[in-house]
Amino acid sequence: MDNQVEKKKKTNPFLTYFKDLGTAIAKGDVSVKLSMLFMGAGYTFHKQVIKGILVTLIEIAFIIMCIFYAAPNLAKFGTLGTVQFEQVLDPLTLQTTVNDYDNSFTILLNSIIALFLIVCFILFWISNMKSVYRLQVLDNEPESLTKKHINTFREDVRSLFSEKFHLTLLSLPALGVILMNIIPIFVLIAIAFTNYDQAHMPPNALFTWVGVSNFKSLFANSLTVTFGYAFRKILGWTLLWAVLATLTTFIFGILLAMLINSKTTKLPKMWRTLFIVAIAVPQFVTLLLVRYFFGDTGIVNSICSNIGVTEFLKSVGLVSQHLNYIPFLSSEHWAKFMIVMINIWVGVPYQMLIATGVLMNIPSDQIESAKIDGATNFQAFIHITMPYILFIQGPSLITDFVKNINNFNVIYLLTNNAFITPDQKLANSNAKEVDLLVTWLFRLTNDYYNYKMASVIGIIVFVICAVFTILSFTRMISGDREGDYQ
Repeated sequence: MDNQVEKKKKTNPFLTYFKDLGTAIAKGDVSVKLSMLFMGAGYTFHKQVIKGILVTLIEIAFIIMCIFYAAPNLAKFGTLGTVQFEQVLDPLTLQTTVNDYDNSFTILLNSIIALFLIVCFILFWISNMKSVYRLQVLDNEPESLTKKHINTFREDVRSLFSEKFHLTLLSLPALGVILMNIIPIFVLIAIAFTNYDQAHMPPNALFTWVGVSNFKSLFANSLTVTFGYAFRKILGWTLLWAVLATLTTFIFGILLAMLINSKTTKLPKMWRTLFIVAIAVPQFVTLLLVRYFFGDTGIVNSICSNIGVTEFLKSVGLVSQHLNYIPFLSSEHWAKFMIVMINIWVGVPYQMLIATGVLMNIPSDQIESAKIDGATNFQAFIHITMPYILFIQGPSLITDFVKNINNFNVIYLLTNNAFITPDQKLANSNAKEVDLLVTWLFRLTNDYYNYKMASVIGIIVFVICAVFTILSFTRMISGDREGDYQ
């Protein structure tokens, strides 16, 4: 057991990474040690002049970046600016002049980019040290081995279009992920620790660091701060919605696919085409139309009132006596019920198409063998069809669950301007009973400019989705179950 632990320690990539750096610094010759300051020295010493020049140019560019970009911004990173925006009227020229003010958001963004570039350069410096030391080691080997292993600049360029072409192809997408995903996430995290809101809006005002007070506000509850109450209520509905939306569309999609593909169903192609046409209509168009149909003065309420459905629901207590309509989207419980039902209509066609493809690949001999052994259609579905579908669509279900946690369209387009919360605590936190965390986040930023609390909620959503995805995928891909379905 101890030997296994020692092996894991020895093969730990993190330890190995820095151990190789230490070896390069400790055992490196003059050229390697000189490369600690002048990065191109090692390559130049080993007659790879072009590499040495390029590495040196990168080092010079980094130094210039630090002097003229990183240093000025990082110097203000601790305070996020101290000079307030001011407009002064010049009595001589009667023109308004603006002072040289600080922009807190620009300082924050530039500082994060500068820190990111510094980390990237440090990793590049470590890689350079290892490469130069590797050249030293190869230089001490026999000439035949040295020629075999040392690549010239021309060979390195050629490899980027041959065996390393995947790196060339991935460079632009990786740059896009860094610019569009990674850096914004760091900015989001940083804003969560500031007081960036409508009262501290750049460039007219400054915002500063406030530590973890925003996180305390999210979990606190008082007469003035009701974010804790709103967060608990919205988090519960978000998780319940994600489960209901995922399971209902999944189950009804499978049942619809089985019904259409049944041998007793006539004109299956026509039915399948009708549902595919429903997919072709843009989702936001469908949701907006449905919102007007089920509005308090919509066509559905008019029909229900004319045929007596509204009065019947009043008699059984599902609609308040003082209402002359069914509050499909204006009452909390009715709205949540309708959101799930409408989502079934919107989402089932997608699941039907996916389930159709899975059902067509189920080994028919297993089902036939089960029926020969006396299994009913329901038993065959429960013990053969359903486990196979879950095995194939498991990763897709996880993706759907995470997607539904962030399902902005269905919630916002159906309830915006249709639902008004009667709960004053929720209203104080700019939230509604039908909100998901993501729609609450959107309302905080778009309508109320409360970026600090929106960033905190964004971090919580990210953590929930990441933890659930990691745990689910880890459990699903553990073990080899493919042989069970062969």
